[in-house]
Amino acid sequence: MADPIFGIGGRSIGAGHPVYVVAEVSANHHQDLDTARALVRAAAEAGADAVKFQTYTPDTLTLDIRTGPFRIEQGTIWDGAVLHDLYKQAQMPWEWHQELAVLASELGLQWFSTPFDATAVAHLEALSAPAYKIASFELVDIPLLQVVARTGKPIVLSTGMAALEEIDEAVRAIREIGASPVALLRTNSAYPAPPGEMDLRTIPRLGRRFGVVVGISDHTPGIAVPVAAVAVGACIVEKHLTLSRAVPGPDAAFSLEPPEFSAMVAAVRVAEQALGGVRFGPSCHEQASLPFRRSLFVVCDMAAGEPFTLENVRSIRPASGLHPRHLPEILERRAGRAIPRGTPLTWDLVE
Repeated sequence: MADPIFGIGGRSIGAGHPVYVVAEVSANHHQDLDTARALVRAAAEAGADAVKFQTYTPDTLTLDIRTGPFRIEQGTIWDGAVLHDLYKQAQMPWEWHQELAVLASELGLQWFSTPFDATAVAHLEALSAPAYKIASFELVDIPLLQVVARTGKPIVLSTGMAALEEIDEAVRAIREIGASPVALLRTNSAYPAPPGEMDLRTIPRLGRRFGVVVGISDHTPGIAVPVAAVAVGACIVEKHLTLSRAVPGPDAAFSLEPPEFSAMVAAVRVAEQALGGVRFGPSCHEQASLPFRRSLFVVCDMAAGEPFTLENVRSIRPASGLHPRHLPEILERRAGRAIPRGTPLTWDLVE
């Protein structure tokens, strides 16, 4: 089976193509348009391929109720907050989308967003969004997946918390609607996520199981996990970007600052180069090292007719003499002439 190829806005994503790096803005704009603009610029300067937004209102995500399950008390970094208040603080005003999308394009970035209900999809369609991202929490919202699938646009689906059966149901729901290509991201929906719970070996399994391009949406601290994900087959890397973690915000704790994001992109590029292809034998740059492999040398002055022994013939560097595999044959023979110490052994020296 050929490796799957996924594409966004004319950019091919998959095995054999550069890793697609997405800078997630999420709530790090702090509802300040200048900060949002700066984040888009920072994403471009850091080497991201795309910048991603989130499109919702508090009322499309939850109800304005301040008791019971609407209050967060499950051991997260948001404990004590009310869902509606948290989403009101984190939402990006919809009127910003067009300006930020234009800015991203001017900077050579692709853009897309995560819609959270049908009205958000309609808004993004009016802006000609080239693709859609589905958040892990919405993977189980089959009606929303169907609305997005009806656009026919590529869909990037995060799989945090999802059982295999739930991923299968989500992918089937999308594929039953039409031709929307799907990519799956390994995600851990803890904020921040412990590296020990990432289980990156799941990434190639996801790809094989569903026949899709795979990647990671990462909420761990630092850059090690996304780089490791590339090594096991991630073709998409999504990471939150903030101008400064010192500025309080819902996503600050698990976001990278611009120099860190830039370092991640650089490390990802090194990792994808290092993966290369399947090769045996010397590379171009190894050719210069070949002369320094081992070979058979005379290591003591020898007289003509003297037998070769383990004392006067050794396998040493460099590779100017006979291959070491010939040592047993040589030990059954004698010197054809006097041989000075340090002479590479060749057949014409053997009686």
